[in-house]
Order: sequence, then structure tokens, then C-alpha cells
Amino acid sequence: MVRKVAIGAGLVVLLLITSLFVFQAQLGMTLFRIGAAQNIGRNATAGLSDGLHLGLCGTGSPMPNPDRAGPCNVVIAGDKTYVVDIGEGGSRNLTLMGVDATTIDGVLLTHFHSDHIDGMGPLMLIHWVRDGNPNPLNVHGPRGVEAVIDGFNAVYATDDTYRTAHHGEEVAPSSGGGAVAHPFAMTASKVTVLKDGDLTITAFNVVHAPVFPAVGYRFDYKGRSLCISGDTAKSANLEAVCKGVDIIVHDSLQPKMVKEMQLAMEERGNTIAAKIFFDIQDYHASPEQAAESAQTAGAQTLVLSHLVPPMPTDYLHATFLGDAPNRFDGDIVVGADGMLFSMPPQSQEIERSNLL
Repeated sequence: MVRKVAIGAGLVVLLLITSLFVFQAQLGMTLFRIGAAQNIGRNATAGLSDGLHLGLCGTGSPMPNPDRAGPCNVVIAGDKTYVVDIGEGGSRNLTLMGVDATTIDGVLLTHFHSDHIDGMGPLMLIHWVRDGNPNPLNVHGPRGVEAVIDGFNAVYATDDTYRTAHHGEEVAPSSGGGAVAHPFAMTASKVTVLKDGDLTITAFNVVHAPVFPAVGYRFDYKGRSLCISGDTAKSANLEAVCKGVDIIVHDSLQPKMVKEMQLAMEERGNTIAAKIFFDIQDYHASPEQAAESAQTAGAQTLVLSHLVPPMPTDYLHATFLGDAPNRFDGDIVVGADGMLFSMPPQSQEIERSNLL
């Protein structure tokens, strides 16, 4: 009798497991259908209130980091959207954050280091074919941007013909592939790059030798403002141009931590890597220097980005910041991919949320 009960219970379990496998495909498709309906084509920025918004679509550096894309910032001012730098993974993050790439009015490049431009190809593609855009992506930058964009257009030219041949002119119009360069000359320490209604975008020189040109950007919209440094050592020009802004996004390298990486490479006998770790310390600001610049500029909030070295855990943030909190009276944020900062017009308020 006991044996029959055991056999019966085993049969019930077997039938339950079999049923789960039978219905797994149907259940999986149902869950997938719900997810697709909620996420594909999601436009998280469409419902943003009027104001100046800053999204971090990439806070990493050339050093591998599974949690951070390369340098990428998205600025939304009213109905205008601009991306500042587009590092590897930046386009992916923009999509995951719900930023509609077809609405991007332009990309602004701070300089032409590979980690600030190597996400250009994917962004050109999604800007084009997501909604059958007949106009190529506009890319603004200091003189030299023409060669960069000519190169990307050449690399993707054959792929563009495949897209049009496969999907047709309605989906992939041949006029919309690639990008168009809009160079500007830095004839002074700062120049107005774009003025569109209530939005003004100003480029300013920064210190990133031997890289030249290298600029940062200031955005002003309805009484709110922000600066994005690009890559720079401590810059007096940044401090002057960014006077009184609400937010400064500043690249940041902690030399004490990078020095430890340099020493580790030397101990392994890898002199080339050790030399690279030594060299990069002189053309990025430390968190402490970024804090000093934010204090001098009178900014409300400092957001650290382009973080060097990568940090596998938030527990290391205190080590990374060093003495920075003692050198700036405002808020310091260690940037992370997906963060969104919203500044309502004619206000002091900065709202924070996350789009990832």
C-alpha cells in the first residue's frame, strides 16, 4: 500500500513537471508579449515637463567596465535634444533609457579621442531607420569634425546600401543614412555654437594637451544652466565660463588609485601599461580639482563622470572622492549610467531620477 502511494505521488509530480514544460512556451510568449508592448519604442522623455534635463548615457572611460558605457550625455531643453559625446554603448543606453533617437537634434563632440566618438555608428543607424528618418544625423564639433564624420560615413556607406535595398526607401530612405558635420572655429575662449529660441549652447576651450582642439559645452535654457567639461585637467576657463551654473558634469580621475594600477603593472613587468597609467594622470582633473572648480564657479551640483579607474562597487566611492567633499559646498554626485537630473524653469530645484 505504501509503495502504491509513493508511485502515485511520483506520478503526480511527473505530470506537474510535464505540464510546466508543455505550457512553458505559451507562458514565455505571453511574458515576452507584455514586455515588448511596454518597452519597444518606449519614449520616456516625451512626458518630461518643460525645463532643462540632463541624462547620463555613459559615465565610463576606455577602461573596461560592464556597468558603464563610454562618455555620453543627453541634454533636453524643451523640445530640443542634444547628445554630448557618444562613446561605446552610449546609443544602447539611450534606447534603454527611452530616449527616441529620431528626435535628437544634434550631437556635440568635445574632442576626437576614440572613446568619445566610437558609439557614432550605432547612433547614426538608429537615428535613421527607427522611424524612416530622411535626414542624416547632425554632428557639431570644433574644426576637424569633418574628417571624423567623413570617416564614419565611409565606413558605413556599404551597410547603408544594404539597409535601403532590404527595407526600401520608406523605411530606410537613402537620403537619411550617415551624418553631416557642422564645424565651428574656436576664435575665442568661448563661442556660441547654437542659439535656438530659449536655448543657447556655448563651447569653451579646456586643457587636454596634447589633444587639440578640446572643448566643453554650456547650456542655458529659461534661467537654468549646466556645463559639460569633456576631458580636461583643471581649467580656469571652465571656471570662468561656467559661473553660476546649476550643474557641472566634470570628468574625473583619482590619481592615487591610478597610481596603484601603475605600480601593479610595473611589478608584473608590463612597462607599456604602466607608462599609459602614468601618462593619463596629467590631463584629467582629480575629484578634488573638479570640486575646487565647481566651488570657484559657484555651481549648485557637481556630477563626476568619465570615471577613472572603474569601480566594481559603490563602496569605493569614498576612496575615489578623496578630499573632494571638503572642497565644494554643494552636492557631489558620482555619476552612474541612467541618472536623470531635471531643472524646472526659473527655479533652484534639481530633481533626480533614473531611467535605467
